[in-house]
Amino acid sequence: MAGKLTTIGFDADDTLWHNERFFRMTQDRFAELLVDFCEQDHLEERLLEAEKRNLGHYGFGVKGFVLSMIETAIDVTDARVPASVISELMQAGRDMLNHPIDLLPHAAEAVAHCAEHHRVLLITKGDLLDQERKLAQSGLGEMFDGVEIVSDKRQSTYESIFERHGDGPHQGMMVGNSMKSDVVPMVQAGGWGVYVPHGLTWALEQADPPQQASKYHHIDTLHALPDLVDQLSERSSAALGRAPI
Repeated sequence: MAGKLTTIGFDADDTLWHNERFFRMTQDRFAELLVDFCEQDHLEERLLEAEKRNLGHYGFGVKGFVLSMIETAIDVTDARVPASVISELMQAGRDMLNHPIDLLPHAAEAVAHCAEHHRVLLITKGDLLDQERKLAQSGLGEMFDGVEIVSDKRQSTYESIFERHGDGPHQGMMVGNSMKSDVVPMVQAGGWGVYVPHGLTWALEQADPPQQASKYHHIDTLHALPDLVDQLSERSSAALGRAPI
């Protein structure tokens, strides 16, 4: 049963700050290093297959990405990949883990507005140390009432988190750039799912939008989030006010 919106969760990577573009830059460098062994399109296909295959072993994040690149380099070169290439890939991973945080437009304002009248959570997946570093550098940490760094995002993930930190998923909202991880499972859990598209989205994070779901919303940027939250809050308050006592 729907209730008043009380708790709002935010994804981190490519919702509040840039992330995927650093993976794309590293992937382009990967293609340059292996240009004598494999065409770029085929290399990208092989890398994506490795990443998908390795998610259960390494999880999401830079470390799993680097290990998948190394595995792919060994495969496409029939184990003849030069040690210098492996060294460069490892350095590329370290560079990614040390890259300064670059907030997306309106991120700070959107979180601050939501925090005025709602509990706000950061719900992100990936490497624990890397995500903690990003949050610390973002300057947004003190705005959140709770931080959850999870191995994956599923319906059960949101049910558990919003029960612990809020009033259950039916009174919660998840805001993010991944249809597969942020929006669809939150809607399945009974909450509001707000899709904020990013220009770059990893292939494994794509999914069909739940167009028929009444709690699904699409906004172009985080600039539109405060108005949406205010509208939904006013609507739910009005509906509760009309309910018989």
